[in-house]
Amino acid sequence: MEPYRILVLNPGSTSTKIGIYENETLLFEKTIRHNTDEIEKFPSIIDQYAFRKEMILQALDEEQMNISRLSAVCGRGGLLRPIEGGTYAVNDQMLQDLRAGYSGQHASNLGGIIANEIAKGLNIPAFIVDPVVVDELQDLARISGTAKLERRSIFHALNQKAVARRYAKEIGKPYDALSLIVVHMGGGITVGTHHNGRVIDVNNGLHGDGPFSPERAGSVPIGDLVEMCYSGQYYQHEIMKMIVGQGGLVSYLGTNDAVTVEKRIEAGDTEAKLIYDAMAYQVAKEIGAQSAVLSGKVDAILLTGGLAYGKAFVAEIADRISWIADVVTYPGEDELQALAEGAYRVLSGEEQPKNYPN
Repeated sequence: MEPYRILVLNPGSTSTKIGIYENETLLFEKTIRHNTDEIEKFPSIIDQYAFRKEMILQALDEEQMNISRLSAVCGRGGLLRPIEGGTYAVNDQMLQDLRAGYSGQHASNLGGIIANEIAKGLNIPAFIVDPVVVDELQDLARISGTAKLERRSIFHALNQKAVARRYAKEIGKPYDALSLIVVHMGGGITVGTHHNGRVIDVNNGLHGDGPFSPERAGSVPIGDLVEMCYSGQYYQHEIMKMIVGQGGLVSYLGTNDAVTVEKRIEAGDTEAKLIYDAMAYQVAKEIGAQSAVLSGKVDAILLTGGLAYGKAFVAEIADRISWIADVVTYPGEDELQALAEGAYRVLSGEEQPKNYPN
């Protein structure tokens, strides 16, 4: 059987990462940088799709990549309706929701749109895989404590699911037969409980839930936050910035760069050590909480994301939670690889593509 050739796309705010895979093997990868002045010419994110599509095709042409040989195009999933995890065929409803920004406007919304534009010209399928709105929460996990607010599932689904599947493959067991706690540690931190192939509980890593991170505040004292909101000293956007963007390490130490913080600790900065240790402490607490979701029956705890490169940080977490289960580390994140793997599972017949919305 001739191998499948897959083009994968991951649009970010000022760049678009692209790659071509043969089955699950990388053949070509490039990050296309977008000048801020060029991006700001467009009234909205969605208006950028033709500009970005042209730059992608130009980059492929420059590298003499023959797109006529492609079997599928797979884009990063955006802020869609809540859906279960998996690989989805791009359809009209999805395109409509991506353009409208159903759950918000973000550069990742362009992934499915551009994938579809390229794929339809070649008469091949277009997919997305495990967008951040993956929602597989059990009913118990949705209860917040007030009937006016429901807990929401917004997390690093693409990387968490990819790492969980990778671990399952390494130990020779099906992903849907395991009970795992997967911790993505990057600009935001999310701790997910993966049970029988579904993420049945996870903290909302975007809007104030769970551990603080390099730039997000995580769970904060609610009453004090409400008082700040009505103090007359802050606008709404300033409060939101405190929670996302200027929270966590940025708030305490003025940087979101973990390497910089580690160097400060090595130089004897006791404040930096206290805050860094507190971040590890909160991650460990969240892992402990998620282990209760599984009644302590955890097959493994998987640590991933950029912060997992920090050996001291990982050790601080592992010291507190290794009694629960074995701790396995997968530093960094490879979203292009995860997208390619999701498309390949469908092309090879291992999985059926899901219909949006499911």
